[in-house]
Amino acid sequence: MGNVLEVRSLSKSFGGIRAVRDVSFDLKRGEFLALIGPNGAGKTTCFNMLNGYLRPDTGSVKLLGRELVGIPPRKVWRMGVGRTFQITETFRSMTVLENVQMALISHNRRIFDLFSKATALYRDEALKLLELIGMAAQADRPCAELAYGDLKQLELAIALAHDPDLLLMDEPTAGMAPNERIALMQLTADIVARGHVSVIFTEHDMDVVFAHSHRILVLNRGELIAEGTGDEIRANALVQEVYLGGGSLFHEKETAHA
Repeated sequence: MGNVLEVRSLSKSFGGIRAVRDVSFDLKRGEFLALIGPNGAGKTTCFNMLNGYLRPDTGSVKLLGRELVGIPPRKVWRMGVGRTFQITETFRSMTVLENVQMALISHNRRIFDLFSKATALYRDEALKLLELIGMAAQADRPCAELAYGDLKQLELAIALAHDPDLLLMDEPTAGMAPNERIALMQLTADIVARGHVSVIFTEHDMDVVFAHSHRILVLNRGELIAEGTGDEIRANALVQEVYLGGGSLFHEKETAHA
């Protein structure tokens, strides 16, 4: 199974603060990778370099062998890198279906098509994406009526509209109720398993991380201090020390059900 993403010696400083230091890792096709660490560890900075929002001081980011460093975010998006954000962004006055149609219209470069009615474009494709995330029954509902968990699911469909090879999810379950978190991450894991996309996500909820990720990267003060499976990360003494002050990453009761 080949690598979708290859990151080598990625570093970024802001003045005298080294936010990310010499980070290297690979992401395989069909892999669900968690990026964790304490607040200020450099997770978001790392994310922002992967999709072009920040240019690294040093290092390389290659998607399917193509260098991304120095390419503007919109072009990185065109090359196959999608992203969801902590705070959802949808057109509240539009329906669920129309939001996905707009993403498809943008992907297919039809934004400035003055001769076609937008609501008629890519309707079938949008409905298929809504079926994929389990929201086809809500296609005609205005986004303003949706619960927060549903908005997060819709955002996932929007991110998948341009058929990315890599999807970056920055704290996807932030602000969600426990049952909503489980549902969203299980949905994402199912999509990954079907081979639609490879995913890197940041997350503070360790239940989510250990339940769904194939592999975990741990950052601390900008440095990659550990990587491995959930069991390997749980057993890593350095991770225990820097991440939770020597406490357990997972309670025994929770571990039994992992």
